[in-house]
Amino acid sequence: MRVKISSAVIDRIVAIAAASPEAEVCGLLFGSADRIDAVEPCTNVASDPARRFEIDPAALLAAHRRARDGAMMPVGCYHSHPGGVAAPSPRDAADAAPDGGIWLIVAGGKVTAWRAMMDGPVHGRFAALSIDPLSG
Repeated sequence: MRVKISSAVIDRIVAIAAASPEAEVCGLLFGSADRIDAVEPCTNVASDPARRFEIDPAALLAAHRRARDGAMMPVGCYHSHPGGVAAPSPRDAADAAPDGGIWLIVAGGKVTAWRAMMDGPVHGRFAALSIDPLSG
Protein backbone atom coordinates (compact mmCIF):
# COMPACT_ATOMS: atom_id res chain seq x y z
CA MET A 1 0.00 0.00 0.00
CA ARG A 2 1.26 3.44 -0.96
CA VAL A 3 0.40 7.09 -0.47
CA LYS A 4 1.66 10.01 -2.55
CA ILE A 5 2.82 13.10 -0.66
CA SER A 6 4.76 16.12 -1.87
CA SER A 7 8.07 16.96 -0.28
CA ALA A 8 6.62 20.38 0.60
CA VAL A 9 3.88 18.73 2.72
CA ILE A 10 6.39 16.46 4.45
CA ASP A 11 8.75 19.38 5.10
CA ARG A 12 5.90 21.43 6.57
CA ILE A 13 4.90 18.66 8.99
CA VAL A 14 8.52 18.15 10.07
CA ALA A 15 8.92 21.90 10.68
CA ILE A 16 5.70 22.11 12.70
CA ALA A 17 6.82 19.20 14.88
CA ALA A 18 10.33 20.63 15.34
CA ALA A 19 8.83 23.88 16.62
CA SER A 20 7.10 21.96 19.45
CA PRO A 21 9.67 19.60 20.99
CA GLU A 22 7.79 19.27 24.31
CA ALA A 23 4.26 18.53 23.08
CA GLU A 24 2.63 16.50 20.35
CA VAL A 25 1.46 18.55 17.41
CA CYS A 26 -1.45 17.45 15.26
CA GLY A 27 -3.46 18.37 12.22
CA LEU A 28 -5.65 17.22 9.40
CA LEU A 29 -4.67 15.72 6.05
CA PHE A 30 -6.55 16.55 2.85
CA GLY A 31 -6.60 14.75 -0.48
CA SER A 32 -7.78 11.28 -1.48
CA ALA A 33 -7.42 7.71 -0.27
CA ASP A 34 -3.94 7.43 -1.79
CA ARG A 35 -2.70 11.01 -1.99
CA ILE A 36 -2.14 13.85 0.49
CA ASP A 37 -2.33 17.29 -1.11
CA ALA A 38 -2.53 19.60 1.92
CA VAL A 39 -2.33 19.75 5.70
CA GLU A 40 -4.00 21.96 8.26
CA PRO A 41 -2.37 22.31 11.68
CA CYS A 42 -4.88 22.02 14.53
CA THR A 43 -4.78 22.74 18.23
CA ASN A 44 -3.95 19.71 20.36
CA VAL A 45 -6.69 19.75 23.01
CA ALA A 46 -5.57 16.58 24.82
CA SER A 47 -5.40 16.82 28.60
CA ASP A 48 -1.73 15.76 28.44
CA PRO A 49 -0.33 17.04 25.11
CA ALA A 50 3.18 15.86 25.99
CA ARG A 51 1.94 12.26 25.76
CA ARG A 52 -1.02 12.21 23.39
CA PHE A 53 -2.95 14.23 20.88
CA GLU A 54 -6.55 15.11 20.29
CA ILE A 55 -7.51 17.27 17.33
CA ASP A 56 -9.75 20.17 18.29
CA PRO A 57 -13.27 18.91 17.43
CA ALA A 58 -14.25 22.38 16.17
CA ALA A 59 -11.46 22.22 13.56
CA LEU A 60 -12.59 18.78 12.41
CA LEU A 61 -16.22 19.87 12.11
CA ALA A 62 -15.21 23.01 10.21
CA ALA A 63 -13.15 20.92 7.76
CA HIS A 64 -16.12 18.64 7.07
CA ARG A 65 -18.39 21.65 6.57
CA ARG A 66 -15.94 23.14 4.06
CA ALA A 67 -15.79 19.79 2.25
CA ARG A 68 -19.59 19.77 1.92
CA ASP A 69 -19.21 23.15 0.20
CA GLY A 70 -16.67 21.78 -2.30
CA ALA A 71 -13.35 22.07 -0.46
CA MET A 72 -10.97 19.14 -0.08
CA MET A 73 -12.13 16.32 2.17
CA PRO A 74 -10.17 15.42 5.29
CA VAL A 75 -8.69 11.95 4.76
CA GLY A 76 -6.67 11.54 7.92
CA CYS A 77 -4.44 13.19 10.46
CA TYR A 78 -0.84 13.74 11.42
CA HIS A 79 0.82 14.02 14.79
CA SER A 80 4.25 13.98 16.36
CA HIS A 81 5.95 11.78 18.91
CA PRO A 82 8.39 14.15 20.66
CA GLY A 83 11.31 12.08 21.86
CA GLY A 84 9.68 8.94 20.45
CA VAL A 85 9.65 7.03 17.19
CA ALA A 86 7.73 7.66 13.99
CA ALA A 87 5.44 4.66 14.45
CA PRO A 88 2.00 4.17 15.99
CA SER A 89 1.91 3.64 19.72
CA PRO A 90 -0.55 1.38 21.54
CA ARG A 91 -2.30 4.59 22.65
CA ASP A 92 -2.62 5.67 19.01
CA ALA A 93 -4.18 2.29 18.21
CA ALA A 94 -6.65 2.63 21.08
CA ASP A 95 -7.69 6.08 19.85
CA ALA A 96 -7.85 5.30 16.11
CA ALA A 97 -11.11 4.49 14.36
CA PRO A 98 -10.72 1.64 11.84
CA ASP A 99 -12.04 3.89 9.07
CA GLY A 100 -9.27 3.62 6.47
CA GLY A 101 -7.94 7.05 7.36
CA ILE A 102 -4.31 7.92 6.76
CA TRP A 103 -2.12 8.71 9.76
CA LEU A 104 1.23 10.43 9.34
CA ILE A 105 3.52 10.24 12.36
CA VAL A 106 6.62 12.41 12.71
CA ALA A 107 9.52 11.91 15.10
CA GLY A 108 13.18 12.76 14.85
CA GLY A 109 12.67 14.52 11.52
CA LYS A 110 11.21 11.38 9.94
CA VAL A 111 7.62 10.97 8.69
CA THR A 112 5.93 7.60 8.31
CA ALA A 113 2.49 6.79 6.91
CA TRP A 114 -0.14 4.35 8.19
CA ARG A 115 -3.70 3.31 7.37
CA ALA A 116 -6.10 2.84 10.29
CA MET A 117 -7.98 -0.41 9.79
CA MET A 118 -9.71 -3.24 11.59
CA ASP A 119 -7.27 -6.00 12.56
CA GLY A 120 -4.24 -4.16 11.20
CA PRO A 121 -0.86 -5.86 11.69
CA VAL A 122 0.48 -3.07 13.95
CA HIS A 123 -1.26 -2.99 17.35
CA GLY A 124 -4.34 -4.52 15.71
CA ARG A 125 -5.18 -1.17 14.08
CA PHE A 126 -2.57 0.05 11.57
CA ALA A 127 -0.97 -1.08 8.31
CA ALA A 128 2.19 0.63 7.07
CA LEU A 129 2.02 2.71 3.89
CA SER A 130 4.99 3.45 1.67
CA ILE A 131 5.40 7.14 0.87
CA ASP A 132 5.76 7.99 -2.81
CA PRO A 133 7.29 11.49 -2.91
CA LEU A 134 5.88 14.04 -5.31
CA SER A 135 7.84 17.09 -6.40
CA GLY A 136 6.82 20.39 -4.90
